[in-house]
Amino acid sequence: QVTLVESGGGSVQPGGSLTLSCAGSADRFRSYSVAWFRQALGKEREGVAAINGYATMIYTDSVKGRFTLSKDETKGTVYLQMGSLKPEDTAVYYCAATPLYRSGEEQLRQERYTIWGQGTQVTVSS
Repeated sequence: QVTLVESGGGSVQPGGSLTLSCAGSADRFRSYSVAWFRQALGKEREGVAAINGYATMIYTDSVKGRFTLSKDETKGTVYLQMGSLKPEDTAVYYCAATPLYRSGEEQLRQERYTIWGQGTQVTVSS
């Protein structure tokens, strides 16, 4: 069973940037479907961005053009580069993974993922 380790959260001013990392422990992690979810205080968890084993990516509308996914297969790590950050991006960000193939809109559905990281706080504030 793969474990996920997230890093890169922190505090930033509006308009700033942060990069989150999600490192998987299994050799076959490169073929997993991986997604980032976030949960703001008092709100439901929502899907932010996802990438599957074929490197097909999907983003929720609110982050399109500002967030970018990438994957380093040699390091078994998926990155979420977040730019032009807004106060409404403030949340705990979670990395999730599944060894199963996910495509389309289901890539952003949390019930499609069985492995979760511990979460990392992102705060956007002036």
